[in-house]
Amino acid sequence: MNQLLEIKDFSVTYVNKSKKVYAVKNVNLKINKGDSLGIVGESGSGKSTLAMALLRLLPEKNTQITGKANFIGKDLVQLNQKELKNIRWNELAVVFQKSMNALSPVHRIGPQIEDIYRVHKPNASKEEIFSRITYLLRLVNLSERVYTLYPHELSGGMLQRVSIAISLVHNPKLLIMDEATTALDVVTQGQILDEIVKMEQTLDVTRIMITHDISVVAASCNKIAVMYAGEFMEIGYVKDVLKNPKHPYTRGLLSSFPSLKGEKLKLTGISGYLPNLSVKQEGCIFAPRCQHATEKCKQEKPLGVEMNENTVWCHLYSSGGELINEDQKPVYKD
Repeated sequence: MNQLLEIKDFSVTYVNKSKKVYAVKNVNLKINKGDSLGIVGESGSGKSTLAMALLRLLPEKNTQITGKANFIGKDLVQLNQKELKNIRWNELAVVFQKSMNALSPVHRIGPQIEDIYRVHKPNASKEEIFSRITYLLRLVNLSERVYTLYPHELSGGMLQRVSIAISLVHNPKLLIMDEATTALDVVTQGQILDEIVKMEQTLDVTRIMITHDISVVAASCNKIAVMYAGEFMEIGYVKDVLKNPKHPYTRGLLSSFPSLKGEKLKLTGISGYLPNLSVKQEGCIFAPRCQHATEKCKQEKPLGVEMNENTVWCHLYSSGGELINEDQKPVYKD
């Protein structure tokens, strides 16, 4: 498969007069064309910061971005604003959380999308724009009638579908969806996820889905990246990670999520809190909350351990992917 995005030693630091906050720390990630990657983790783990940094939408005055983000042969970190403008929406698009709130309440849906379309194609004809927009509306399961309606005439789920259609007007190669279905009810969320999967197959779009809900990733992604306090804990194929999670944090997330089938198990949370991100940690960032942590975990950063096509950052495993000590194996039931 063709590699679309490669992130190398990518870090994001928020800076003010009194301190620095290390929101994302030296993450590495590869995304191939056709992938659908879900990034999961609790609130404050750096998921949205990573997405906003890739899009270069964070305020430059208070943000330091280091490392590389090679996207279709260009380093997003090094591009100037003119170059970024040409890439955003054309090659790289985003659907923000509650992005439907950005729609003007006093203008009809169609003209609003027309204005967005003309930003990158100012000479496009009225017929070309109408054809493209109505095609996308149908693709996200909306009637062409929506073109002439005002935002207040649509439900929340319909507005979110409009937001997805807007992100696709120029057929981007990579679509980032940041908690795009969080504000919706479960039924509507399920419908939109189904439509997203069908849409990707139709338009050949690669997607990054950012969410705190593992079920969203299980239903709509083929790969998963588990993030904690600005670092990746585990990356791999969804079917492998969810059925046989390796990292204690991944196991903790799954043990706090109810299963609809199998034996009834007591839900258990992860004790403790996210670390203070304004303080650099010596060892594994998860060590203070991990019941399997050793002195090595507290003193040394774990390296990524390759296990087939998955990667886990944990001292419990040797470089060959074997458990170093069976007694330390986290208990988990499928």
